[in-house]
Amino acid sequence: MHNVAMSEKKILIVDDEKKLRDLLTSYLTKEGFNAVAVADGVEMDKYLKNNRVDLVILDLMLPGEDGLSIGRRLHQNNNLPIIILSARGNEVDRIIGLEIGADDYLAKPFNPRELLARIRSVLRRNTEKIKKNQADNSHLYKFDSFCLDTNKHELTKDNNIISLTTGEFNMLSIFLQNTNNVLSRDRLLEIIKGYERDPLDRSIDICIGRLRKKIELDPSNPIYLKTVWGAGYMFSTKD
Repeated sequence: MHNVAMSEKKILIVDDEKKLRDLLTSYLTKEGFNAVAVADGVEMDKYLKNNRVDLVILDLMLPGEDGLSIGRRLHQNNNLPIIILSARGNEVDRIIGLEIGADDYLAKPFNPRELLARIRSVLRRNTEKIKKNQADNSHLYKFDSFCLDTNKHELTKDNNIISLTTGEFNMLSIFLQNTNNVLSRDRLLEIIKGYERDPLDRSIDICIGRLRKKIELDPSNPIYLKTVWGAGYMFSTKD
């Protein structure tokens, strides 16, 4: 029985041997993957232009652009997991293949079950890597050339530190956690100070005014921290 978690994964096979393409497409489909096959780098580029894939199985011996060149491009431009196949199967090819960024290497001929095991292993490692990267960067909020680091309590623009008061930092953090959502003055005061808004309390408006002077090119015509008349404020990441 195939792994249900893998059933949503799309695999692109790049091999000029039609018999092998058909065999792998059929086998991987039966194992629960969404498998698609193309014959060369040109067809691969056309497919990737309009489709998302989770892993590429790449033959080294291809007509036109060779597999090592294609693999290098895929790693640099798409950062896709790659398993290289090669009829040559020599040590030099294997080392070069791994050096260009391939995740695994399998010599032809091979047992489809061994390829399946390697596919699952590469996908599992890639999923873990993605989760780790997301966790590592969960404290960073970026917009244009700005970056707010909630661990360091620091705002930078082009790696230059912009001084913020505690109130300004907390306010910006709240907006960046709620981008493109309108937040009323009442809600902002409730989050920051823990009480409902006094009609005379202008601390929110004052703090937003100070923030605009630090992050907006033209504070009187803000592109990030916008006023939504009658409703509150919104931090916009859209044009």
